[in-house]
Amino acid sequence: MSLTGSRLATAVALLLLAAALVAEAQQEVKVARIGLLGITSREASLEGLEALRQGLRERGWVEGQNIVIEERWAQGKVERLANIAAELVLLKVDVILTGNHAGALAAKNATMTIPVVMIAGDDPVRSGLVASLARPGGNVTGLTSVVDVGIIGKQVQMLTELVPNLSRVAVLRDPADLLAATALSEAERAARSLRVRIQAVDVRGPDELERAFAAMTKERAGAVLVLRGGIFFLHRSRLATLAAKHKLPAIFMDRRWVEVGCLMSYGADPLDLFRRVGFYVDKILKGTKPADLPVEQPTRFELVINRKTARALGLTIPPSLLLQANQIIE
Repeated sequence: MSLTGSRLATAVALLLLAAALVAEAQQEVKVARIGLLGITSREASLEGLEALRQGLRERGWVEGQNIVIEERWAQGKVERLANIAAELVLLKVDVILTGNHAGALAAKNATMTIPVVMIAGDDPVRSGLVASLARPGGNVTGLTSVVDVGIIGKQVQMLTELVPNLSRVAVLRDPADLLAATALSEAERAARSLRVRIQAVDVRGPDELERAFAAMTKERAGAVLVLRGGIFFLHRSRLATLAAKHKLPAIFMDRRWVEVGCLMSYGADPLDLFRRVGFYVDKILKGTKPADLPVEQPTRFELVINRKTARALGLTIPPSLLLQANQIIE
């Protein structure tokens, strides 16, 4: 081969190599789009968002490098979820994430093809989100805290241990929440065996919270059990203030309420659930179908007590609860 031909061959080889490197680089920087459908607000969900990002980072997905998260928030208004879900579908995201049952239903109604990863608070089988926990069978999978309904009775029992001679427990609920009716039935069942009465108090918006606590006081409730709900999560600091004002010991679903001054919580650690979402996103973005990813249930629960709040309410935490506590906030 002549010198000119050799140079030409080398140049062609270099061009082919450069083209291959460019193609490989383009493949490497392909960015996945994740749609986040939130029922509350970004400000109220910062801890959960960080836990989600941590779970993604642990599996190599870093925002700004190989993923983009499109956040949309309903500001506690369930009726907005359908429109937000439709918006995320129009954006052609690769997967939709939602931390609540209503959001999962809205996403499923909006698309049958985009994978949906949920943290559901109601039974996803009963509501038709999945065919079964082991074999979801559609485009929805993730985690469910449905066992929260099963621990409502445990929460009522803890209130009877905490408050001497407790005879009436108020249950604060948002009737629009899909879990509310089932949770109330569970509380009533537990109350019968503990010989206490249940007072159901409905709240449909933040402007009804003051009235709700006044109704509890009027009916001489000795304690309050606050169920899940976007309204209650967004206004958890206000709930702490109202419970203190009305001298009502209250138990909540997870530690995020106790950390802002509420008395006590018993349930799954929500940040663990958000971190676990990263596992599902990773599997789906690498090609696994949601139908082949079983829905998980939490297996670890924690009791968190705010001792400062207990003192302000004039309560002494009994040894039976102190021994069960995973964390005591002083």
